[in-house]
Amino acid sequence: MSRTPVPARLRNPVVALLAALVAASAVLLGAGSAEAAGYRYWSFWDGNGKNWEYATQGPSLLRPDDGAVQGFRFAVSEDSGDAAQPRRAPDFGAICADTPAKDGQKRVALVIDPGTAADAPDGEKPPAPRTACAQVAPDASSAEALAAVAKPLRYDSSAMLCAISGYPKSGCGEQVSGEDGSAKPTPSTTASGRTADEAADDSGDGGGGPSVGLLVGIGAVLLLGVAAVVQARRRR
Repeated sequence: MSRTPVPARLRNPVVALLAALVAASAVLLGAGSAEAAGYRYWSFWDGNGKNWEYATQGPSLLRPDDGAVQGFRFAVSEDSGDAAQPRRAPDFGAICADTPAKDGQKRVALVIDPGTAADAPDGEKPPAPRTACAQVAPDASSAEALAAVAKPLRYDSSAMLCAISGYPKSGCGEQVSGEDGSAKPTPSTTASGRTADEAADDSGDGGGGPSVGLLVGIGAVLLLGVAAVVQARRRR
């Protein structure tokens, strides 16, 4: 039996579609692997006795108990997942050893770490890390405890903590790396205590549909199937 050649107009579109799909996949995968945005800000931490845990509430909302240890660290990070921890241990006994307990007040140990020169804004030098024992009213918030030992504090209009003891002199959560156009972070040092990523998860936007990579993969399978059919017809 003689084989009927498949017209070029059937073969070439398939080849063209496959080539376009490969090119689109490369572009999309490249976009997905682009450098994540980094932001310069003060992060807020809870000490659990041995280690630091990223705070789930902002300092203006959290009202620590007597004997609590809390930390603040200035650094460049993407979000809570890669935020730098304070470089002092959360040791209440050591920090508040010289501050005796007092009736009608509570003691909150604070670790204030302005970070490294690499994270500092241009033209500024970070002060040395320090600790302090704040003795405040029983219902005082973490922000009030911080204000008692580390003034002046600076906040922006969204209640994001911008400066502790005047450092840094300017700026507040500004983007310093990654792609342009990303939203300003809302780290745990705001009144809400929630990151921008966490807020986006709750909004329902962009989280429930199939990913671009999945759609591209499905398209690739379909086009490869078409190519297989065309090849089979050529062999008849």
